[in-house]
Amino acid sequence: MTSSTATSPWAEPTPTALLVLADGTVIEGFGFGAQGSAVGEVCFNTAMTGYEEILTDPSYSGQIVTFTFPHIGNVGVNDEDIETVNMAASSGIRGCVVKADVTDPSNYRSTRRFDAWLSARGIIGISGVDTRALTALVREKGMPNAVIAHDPDGNFDIPALKAEAAAWGGLVGLDLAKDVTGSQTYTWDETTWTHEHGYGTMSDPRYHVVAVDYGTKRNILRLLADQHCKVTVLPATATADDVMAHNPDGVFLSNGPGDPAATGEYAVPMIRQIVDSGIPTFGICLGHQMMGIALGGKTVKMHQGHHGANHPVMDHTTGKVEITSMNHGFAVDANSLPDNVEQTHVSLFDGSNCGLRLKDKPVFSVQYHPEASPGPRDSHYLFTRFVNLIRERKGEATVAER
Repeated sequence: MTSSTATSPWAEPTPTALLVLADGTVIEGFGFGAQGSAVGEVCFNTAMTGYEEILTDPSYSGQIVTFTFPHIGNVGVNDEDIETVNMAASSGIRGCVVKADVTDPSNYRSTRRFDAWLSARGIIGISGVDTRALTALVREKGMPNAVIAHDPDGNFDIPALKAEAAAWGGLVGLDLAKDVTGSQTYTWDETTWTHEHGYGTMSDPRYHVVAVDYGTKRNILRLLADQHCKVTVLPATATADDVMAHNPDGVFLSNGPGDPAATGEYAVPMIRQIVDSGIPTFGICLGHQMMGIALGGKTVKMHQGHHGANHPVMDHTTGKVEITSMNHGFAVDANSLPDNVEQTHVSLFDGSNCGLRLKDKPVFSVQYHPEASPGPRDSHYLFTRFVNLIRERKGEATVAER
């Protein structure tokens, strides 16, 4: 005889993960990866590939990423595609939200299952979520603060999770660069990956670039090495004297997470001194935003941000359109830029600022990630543009942008 307490074969399985929004909305799903809970800002990313690069990009620190593409984890993970410089460390991302359950990997480069890799990196995942509905919510109401929680037994203190999500102050005013930057100075000479040889080594440096690490990605440093640059990487808190002590030919300001105005409290004075020195300077993402502040502009928090690998950007200096990879929730307010600053790039989605340059000095920056290669190489020319500024300062002939 069947016990009256037996579970019905038609009963819904017990949720083992929750996404609890600050407004009290509770989204149920099934947990994978790390266990526990974490608070962060929910954003959505429209990329169809590159989930490992996204989840190891320090620019996502403090965020819970919703993937709009339903099949995440299906090609596994490997050590070659990690973007954090410290491969053993977490990027600071708080969690990921997906539609479909994680499957066994199917790719010759895979070395590990996605869920096991997330667990090892301390990242919580939730599957079984209607990610289209969640994306629509973010589009309508903006990026909400939330708590993501995973318990294999499905035991959750929902009132406490709601209170935690409601109490978190969000990313405005947060300096997160200090959490993801390296603690020591180091040099970089690894070049980009090829199918035949993997990663290479740059053995004939012609120029010396100092990169200030606000959460830099490995492929940015590789593309600088491809340009025959010896790269010396300094921590986010480096001063102008620290930078100049290395006698660089150029200075690079990296991507990173958090509020540019907060990180800018110590970074912007350094950037202004470097700009005034006349050394060629190139910024990406957070580096771009703080460059905008250093040149007299302001930054603003975006409604839903730009996160994806299909964002069209117009380069007004060439008239060309690039398909770019983006990840930012703050942007430079183009209307706040002074007359000596030219807006060079704009988003063709919403017209927001995506690039600038100083009219009287060798200084420029872009909002998007030219190293991420969604085009696939639409934006690599920016690294040539940077090194051409170095060549010009040295009195050397420039080369065609490519």
